[in-house]
Amino acid sequence: MVKTLAGDTLPIFAFWENLLDDLLTRTQKFPKSVRFTLTNRIDNLAVDVLGLLIRAQYSQNKLVDLRQVSIAIDTLRVLIRLCHKRAYIDHNGYEHVVRGLDEAGRMLGGWIKQQARR
Repeated sequence: MVKTLAGDTLPIFAFWENLLDDLLTRTQKFPKSVRFTLTNRIDNLAVDVLGLLIRAQYSQNKLVDLRQVSIAIDTLRVLIRLCHKRAYIDHNGYEHVVRGLDEAGRMLGGWIKQQARR
């Protein structure tokens, strides 16, 4: 678990870990025909975000990693929208995931602003 200097878990890390678990469960249900395209891409991007958040925590130049997280979240948003359009994810699942991506984006934006002020 990624901890701050005060020993607390980073809120965005804990949030993303839960969202990742939910997303992996949802992509397991996608049809086999997209398992090696959309499913793998979504799963890998979501796991990469977790790694980038860990890297940013220990990095001297956090902004570089945080911007990469932002790009990955935006890419996930587009891929999830495409999956909803193609009916690989139902409407309720789509809304849940998008709300999670939006919340993660807000948390990330706060961290980016805090780092930009330094």
